Amino acid sequence: MESKTDQHLFENFKSELKREKKVVFIWQISILISFIALWEIASKLYWIDPLLFSSPSKIVNLIITKFGDGSMITHVQVTLFETVLGFLIGTILGIIIASTLWSSTRFSKIMDPYLVIMNAMPKVALGPIIIVALGTGYLSIITMGAIISVIITTLVVYSAFNEVDPNYEKVLKSFGATRWQCFKEAVFPATFPAMISTLKVNVGLSWVGIIVGEFLVSKQGLGYLIIYGFQVFDFTLVMASLVLIAIFAAIMYKIVERIEGWLIKHTI
Repeated sequence: MESKTDQHLFENFKSELKREKKVVFIWQISILISFIALWEIASKLYWIDPLLFSSPSKIVNLIITKFGDGSMITHVQVTLFETVLGFLIGTILGIIIASTLWSSTRFSKIMDPYLVIMNAMPKVALGPIIIVALGTGYLSIITMGAIISVIITTLVVYSAFNEVDPNYEKVLKSFGATRWQCFKEAVFPATFPAMISTLKVNVGLSWVGIIVGEFLVSKQGLGYLIIYGFQVFDFTLVMASLVLIAIFAAIMYKIVERIEGWLIKHTI
């Protein structure tokens, strides 16, 4: 009897979760549709300057035309390649640095003020220096994408390492475990959710770094199209590029979210 009651409560809970997700999704779609409709109406009725802000219909037509003739595909491919690579390098490198800091208390104390300074420094300001040092190719742009996310990843993951219950390490050491074994068996698994959560943060940071890099040096990519659009006063092209960035960033975020869910389910 108790088992049936528990099962019934569980089914009700699942039903409530599904209902809540559906309500949230409907609100999200409604807000998006309302925004697009208001934007279109405001542009048609000249509530806003259609030359500067364009309109959704013009943007969609331009995107379809550009993809149809193939001129937009190359720019999208370049930006996606740079963003994904910068995202992966920044995340992996940040985790490695955080692990190194945890492995040596002295090293972490030495590096602490430098990490604080690097976190406070606007990384975008390093763009011209990176371009001069690495050239005007893909390498400098990918470096921009990676350098913006690596410091945040390092700080978040290192903080998570330090917040792990010290009793885990004490128990393992009582059985003769080394510091590396404590890290591998207790600290790293305990902070895995925090590490994969930084992936979602790094998606946005990587896009910022790559687009800024393309602003400065690229001759291809969505960032380049934005600068080019401003130069020739084609603000529909500018808005179309921004819309594509928003769409692909959202898709990338959702992919990372799915990967996060899968990793939590199968490894934790």
